[in-house]
Amino acid sequence: MEINELLRLGVEVLKDKDFSNPQLESRLILSKLLNVDISYLYAHGDEEVSLDIGQEFRNIINKRACGYPFQYLIKYKEFMGLDFYIEEGVLIPRPDTEILVEYVLDYISRNHHCEVIKVLDIGSGSGAISLSIAHYAPNSNVYGVDIGDIPIKIANINKERFNLNNVDFIKGNLFEPFYDKNLSFNIIVSNPPYIPSLDIEDLQTEVKDYEPRLALDGGQDGLDFYRRITKEAKDFLAKDGLLIFEIGYNQASYVKSLLEDRGFINIEIIRDLQGLDRVVLGRL
Repeated sequence: MEINELLRLGVEVLKDKDFSNPQLESRLILSKLLNVDISYLYAHGDEEVSLDIGQEFRNIINKRACGYPFQYLIKYKEFMGLDFYIEEGVLIPRPDTEILVEYVLDYISRNHHCEVIKVLDIGSGSGAISLSIAHYAPNSNVYGVDIGDIPIKIANINKERFNLNNVDFIKGNLFEPFYDKNLSFNIIVSNPPYIPSLDIEDLQTEVKDYEPRLALDGGQDGLDFYRRITKEAKDFLAKDGLLIFEIGYNQASYVKSLLEDRGFINIEIIRDLQGLDRVVLGRL
């Protein structure tokens, strides 16, 4: 079968799926299978594709039609200008999270550009936050903590992918790996699970059926991890340290109150490009 025929097949299978971009996804999947740039497909549409590649393309397209996340199929997701390896078992990085990372990088540039600083990323997942900070702020030593084996494995794959030596990934539950260590951090950052438990079933198929529930479920009201992190963070933050969270669009006032109750000051709420509350931060 020719390249153009396979692409038409992919578009036909995906055309009625509201979660899909049929033309783009078909081209990206086939270009990955053929190990060519997507532009190659435009110039070689009449080229014959092997039976094995054709069958694999059909299998992947059919899996995508069932709602399986596109990023897990092609095994990567761009974030902060970096191509992260992604597979099932970690949350897929979202553009909204770049708001948080950009603030942290600007904060480091303004306040710590002439010194080596320590950053802790709680719930590091694929390493998107940790590695982006380590990459763009080489004066930072970043520690990423996650409770799962798969996230630690994938984060280390990405660490090697970007050839970074100023970041380490540690398996553990929140601050637990540091209880017996004399470490303090200039910045603690987290994009914790924040979806209320009962709301998870209302999420789109791609998310609720395939992304790890452990990375989504924030407890009954979605605030469990904010409570736990703000309670302990003061014991691990250096003087004038920054605690910064990604939040759900309707959680800003609650998280702000949690920070105030724990003695944080200079609290800010930052909105994303859609005008929704996305980040809450405070300082000691």
